[in-house]
Amino acid sequence: MNFQNREEKVNYLLTKAPGTYTYEDLRLVVELLRSEGGCPWDMEQTHTSIRRDFIEETYEVIEAIDTENPELLREELGDVLLQVVFHARIEEEEGRFSMDEVANDICAKLIHRHPHVFGTLEVADSAEVLVNWDKIKGEEKHRVTMTDKLRAIPPMEPSLMRAQKVGKKAACFDFANADEVWKKLDEEIAEVKAAAASGNKEDVAEEMGDLLLTVTSLARKLGVDAEECLYHATDKFIDRFEKVETAVHDKGLEMDDLTMPQLDEIWDEIKHS
Repeated sequence: MNFQNREEKVNYLLTKAPGTYTYEDLRLVVELLRSEGGCPWDMEQTHTSIRRDFIEETYEVIEAIDTENPELLREELGDVLLQVVFHARIEEEEGRFSMDEVANDICAKLIHRHPHVFGTLEVADSAEVLVNWDKIKGEEKHRVTMTDKLRAIPPMEPSLMRAQKVGKKAACFDFANADEVWKKLDEEIAEVKAAAASGNKEDVAEEMGDLLLTVTSLARKLGVDAEECLYHATDKFIDRFEKVETAVHDKGLEMDDLTMPQLDEIWDEIKHS
């Protein structure tokens, strides 16, 4: 649809019936927010200023998935889509690329990386699909060495997730089995203790990092996701803490009124109940 001016664009959006907005309308809304006469806040934003928003919106999508809430998922996917369109609009204003080019590139990438769908390649199962995907991706990105592949894992990913991916990619330099990791874990714990005894915080931080890295290797060998394990463990801690706090309040007390051993006793009762 061709518009002669800003007023026509605004009127078009205002006269649409509820429930009929489309993806193209979202692009138009963002354009109007960012253009002259739009929203002062939206006009001021840059990739950097809304970077954290993108991260937060992504985690809210994950929350909707984990809680199996389709209504929330629909809403949060919209928020993520807004982030995508907003960042693309910033680039479009600078004349570097458009949202259409973003869509073109992902379509071309998917077609190229699925030769078993859009070509003649035959694959036996999903595992073979992933192997072929990694091979094609490496060729596209000119990742020749193993180090190239390790450095390609985004450094801003959650650290446990990144560490587990690095360990998986570096399969040629990995523990043979979980038993070997248990031995290494004992070594790393001893090194953390020694660093703590020295009182040198830099040494403690370094050794603690090594310990956590080893824990992600153990998780991988045991077939679990370290990031998800910590996520659920943190949730479990909060749930149990709430029960401890409720038990304390039922006694007419506050948490600060009890010693740590007393709180531990209540914690253990709840844990084993």
